[in-house]
Amino acid sequence: MEKTIRNFIFDLGGVLVDVDKERSIEAFKKLGVAQAEQCISIYKQSGAFSELERGEISAEVFCRRVRHMAQENISDKQITDAWNAMLGEILPWKLELLLALRKRYLVYLLSNTNAIHWEVACQRLFRYKGFDVNDFFEEIYLSFQMHLVKPSKEIFQATLNCAGLLPGETMLIDDSPENCEAARALGMQAYCVKPNEVWRHLFE
Repeated sequence: MEKTIRNFIFDLGGVLVDVDKERSIEAFKKLGVAQAEQCISIYKQSGAFSELERGEISAEVFCRRVRHMAQENISDKQITDAWNAMLGEILPWKLELLLALRKRYLVYLLSNTNAIHWEVACQRLFRYKGFDVNDFFEEIYLSFQMHLVKPSKEIFQATLNCAGLLPGETMLIDDSPENCEAARALGMQAYCVKPNEVWRHLFE
């Protein structure tokens, strides 16, 4: 690790949390939402899914929109369960690494996510040995709260400004090549995590 790095900004899905979007696509199809495959992709969503991620609509409105897409009387719980089906776990070594890094660096989270997934993250994924999500990060920046999404220059700049970080002292850990390129364009360093990569070697 370069000595100039003082700050790490982590992505959530695909870096910390194991994600399989096919599980959500299949779950939605079973509910009659045939358009799910067009709306859910690896890095970007579209339609109501994108609007939820940007914080442009509430979870309630999202469920109503999806129910309309299904043209069936499915419940909010069925919809949120299908949407959450993509979320796996955070492996313990990642949580331990975040705690260890916080002793030496400033550690942040910057994620394209939504209120439904974030509730699962807070209530389940980051519950570990008595810690909760706020114990793992200095600050947390989320697309649905910022009304911005990666890879826009604006979301990276807003994060740097809010946290008071210098780009040259900051490294992004993300699984999207587009996001990493956007960060580098602002003078940050970036590491693009490959699918299923065990990336702890970065800190050894």
